[in-house]
Amino acid sequence: MKASHCIIFICVLTGFYGNAQFFLSPEERDSINRYGRINHEDMMEQLGITELRRGRTPDQSAENAANYDQSKADPCPELPEILVTNKGKKVKDAEDWWTIRRPELVEDFEREVYGRSPKNIPDVTWTVKVEDKEFVRRTPVVVKQLVGHVDNSSYSSINVDINAILVVPANVEGPVPVLIMFGRPSFPAPAQPSEEDMETLNASFKELMVKHDPKLKAIFDKYPAYSPITRLPGPNFWEPLPEGDLPSTEQLLNAGWGYVTLDPSSIQADNSAGLTQGIIGLVNKGQPRKRDEWGALRAWGWGASRVLDYLETDAMVDAKKVGIEGVSRYGKAALVTMAFDQRFATGLIGSSGKGGVTLHRRSYGESVENLAGMGASHWMSGNYMKYAAAKSTFGSKTGCDLPVDSHELIALCAPRPTFISYGIPEQGDAHWLDQKGSYMATIAAGEVFKLLGAKDLGVSNDYLKEEMPPHNTDMLDGELAWRQHDGGHTDWPNMKYFIPWANKFLEYQKAPR
Repeated sequence: MKASHCIIFICVLTGFYGNAQFFLSPEERDSINRYGRINHEDMMEQLGITELRRGRTPDQSAENAANYDQSKADPCPELPEILVTNKGKKVKDAEDWWTIRRPELVEDFEREVYGRSPKNIPDVTWTVKVEDKEFVRRTPVVVKQLVGHVDNSSYSSINVDINAILVVPANVEGPVPVLIMFGRPSFPAPAQPSEEDMETLNASFKELMVKHDPKLKAIFDKYPAYSPITRLPGPNFWEPLPEGDLPSTEQLLNAGWGYVTLDPSSIQADNSAGLTQGIIGLVNKGQPRKRDEWGALRAWGWGASRVLDYLETDAMVDAKKVGIEGVSRYGKAALVTMAFDQRFATGLIGSSGKGGVTLHRRSYGESVENLAGMGASHWMSGNYMKYAAAKSTFGSKTGCDLPVDSHELIALCAPRPTFISYGIPEQGDAHWLDQKGSYMATIAAGEVFKLLGAKDLGVSNDYLKEEMPPHNTDMLDGELAWRQHDGGHTDWPNMKYFIPWANKFLEYQKAPR
């Protein structure tokens, strides 16, 4: 059965499923999983794979338990040479990097790891659906609900509307820097009607209720002061600030930054069943993707780039100072976004693990086999599955056979300011993410930052010898930065370090209005 045979009911669900599995019945989840298997098996058939190796599990009692022994973590410790071209020539200077080596790496990552974004992607038309003036604690802000409609005239069966919220402080001189953050968009503090307007609303509402059900008049007469519609409490400017760090969004606003919250699921569902829907399905007219075509990480990055297109038209935003942020799978997407779109000025890459900052070659925690399985293969290109093949027409391959690795993905961000963030396993940023492998990749990537006149972490680029520093160690002197905070699976504790670090390199200083 072909993946394109998916019934309309399932197709509609896949656009919604990625962030809301708990809303689905067991039957609906089974349907999603079934069509995910169909897409996964279709790709295996395209690649000539008959058997994949099993992914790892954090359960140490299981047969396929993840390795957490550092002495066994590097089956192929030598990384691909980051400054040697495919023809074996040493990269001598910035010109060699931009004209020869960087294009080679982009080609390898597109073909083998993340997939190619198509050349025929339809245009996006942006609309400001709602504009609201609000207060976020003590900061006045302008909030815009943005909808980016993707032209689907070529295939009207699939509709893609990118959902985002832009929040900009109104008490500073603009234009301001903005951080695009993958997450669920919402109005931070919707403006409430005045007392007079509330009276009008309640009078009209009571009248409509009585017309609908005349018996309600007796109830309203019995409680004449009752108002069925009430206001949310307004901002209390004298309320003391909470203890600890403010939410990341409030830290940004207080520092004179704006932010965008971008809903990834409005671009592409976070499951294999959705590959014939969303922007990937729209471009393919509902057909299964080919082996070198983009996965969800590239698709989410494409969506972030389209938001940047809009920001370039908004006078409140300094489009030359727009960054990208994400944690976990969205940390992977943030790194991919910044690597492939050089307009992004900076990035905060949080706890991204395999497929993000940590090395694919490493056998520690999450594995290549996990990313090639049905639960995550939609993030990657189809070709990535080759590196988990146990039996196929081309034999067996592992992560050691990949022509590139994550140190080179980080290098594609150079020389722009790139902040790598992790927490600690004791607080929930699990060993599964392989913090050490991520540090090794960051160390190795530093060669390119230095080649391009930027600073790296300030240590050698010997990724096999440099030891990862204790958590809460600041390595923030260069455009390539590393900080492992003492919290869990979040970058929130590092936001107060990211903002001044980014301000320094972006040469931004908040100017109160």
